[in-house]
Amino acid sequence: MGKDVIIACDFAGARETFAFLDRFTEEKPFVKIGMELFYAEGPEIVRQIKARGHKIFLDLKLHDIPNTVKKAMAVLSGLDVDICNLHAAGTGAMMRAALEGLTRPDGTRPLLIAVTQLTSTDQEAMEQDLWIREPIDQVVMHYAENAKNAGLDGVVCSPLEAEKVHARCGAGFLTVTPGIRFADSAAGDQKRVTTPARAKELGSDYIVVGRPITGAPDPVAAYRRCAAEFID
Repeated sequence: MGKDVIIACDFAGARETFAFLDRFTEEKPFVKIGMELFYAEGPEIVRQIKARGHKIFLDLKLHDIPNTVKKAMAVLSGLDVDICNLHAAGTGAMMRAALEGLTRPDGTRPLLIAVTQLTSTDQEAMEQDLWIREPIDQVVMHYAENAKNAGLDGVVCSPLEAEKVHARCGAGFLTVTPGIRFADSAAGDQKRVTTPARAKELGSDYIVVGRPITGAPDPVAAYRRCAAEFID
């Protein structure tokens, strides 16, 4: 599977989203629809963006009892997105139930990936807030292995962890990595970050880029710069 840049369309509503996407007259970038946009516009925003020809990562990070997640994934499977996700912390039983719900009657389904630890979480926050004392690298690897054993396709992790995830879970186990910043950009609220070029070196399969593209004076140029560093 080829590498790709996923743009995080973290906008407040459809108007802002389509105004942004209309700027891309030559490309149809892979886009991420997260909680803010999905909760504001509902499933229709997914259908409209898909109808425009974009691949979609639906980033809702489900985390609930297995039966609830299974039923929710069965609904999401009808939206024809390309990637869905959930929290690996929901346990193997929840991940297996999600996979069952996401699989359509004909056997097809979107890719399903698990969030390990958010890129806004560092060791201190994990220990003080979550009471997880193990080193964050070990926690991420454990969650990744659980996801693989549950039959998932990959994980969301920091680009700094992608190489280790592949070493532990195999080259075909996908790493989708937010926390991407250009070398001349601010990190914002992200903790475990790196550049597109470094993410490529570390083996990320997909990078998720938000503000460095959506907040740029020329988003199309920023997207092309990101693609040039990561893909070309």
